[in-house]
Amino acid sequence: LNKPEWYLTQVLMWIGNHSKFLDDKIQPILDKAGSSVNAGLEFSRALVMLILEKLAADIPCLLYDDTLFCHLVDEVLLFERELYSVHGYLSSFPSCMHILSEDSCFQRWLTVEKKFALQKMDSMLSSEAAWVSQYKDITDVDEMKVPDCAETFMTLLLVITDRYKNLPTASRKLQFLGLQKELVDDFRIRLTQVMKEETRASLGFRYCAILNAVNYIATVLADWADNV
Repeated sequence: LNKPEWYLTQVLMWIGNHSKFLDDKIQPILDKAGSSVNAGLEFSRALVMLILEKLAADIPCLLYDDTLFCHLVDEVLLFERELYSVHGYLSSFPSCMHILSEDSCFQRWLTVEKKFALQKMDSMLSSEAAWVSQYKDITDVDEMKVPDCAETFMTLLLVITDRYKNLPTASRKLQFLGLQKELVDDFRIRLTQVMKEETRASLGFRYCAILNAVNYIATVLADWADNV
């Protein structure tokens, strides 16, 4: 259960190792018979069906172990990325995202994603470098004077989007968007709490850093507004 990468990598190797044989030897036979079947894609589809069976059997066994469940999701997302980008798998075919979208699994994924995102926010705001810009010494890069915590937070949101963007239904994507909105609001509350501690020094270093953080986040969210 703790090594899903073993069978996921094995399937990717089988697909890669057989592609030349399927293209050179099997596809011409299908073409000659007037079939529209793509040998390589059908081979991939059959192997993915095996993975779906395996996942359906494994997921109930690790649903409440955060570490194992997170590891499984991470490995499945890496597998899917390679399957589509390297092996040309079709989005209309069955995929692992359908298993991750099933109700009990999906709710667990959302819960764990939120838990780890909040932990990340705790650590980024308690870091000594939280209010310092990574690029403070490079003037032409750092026009917005973005503190490290704001940049790390927006990267966190971007990574979450990257993880859920291939979900098969809009309703599931919207649930993840809801999580991102919760995180933005949580971050806003945390900034407000820090700002209240700094009101006596409203021209101080940290107060200005908070204003820069808010300006940066608002600007980036506006840039993302075109991303359906």
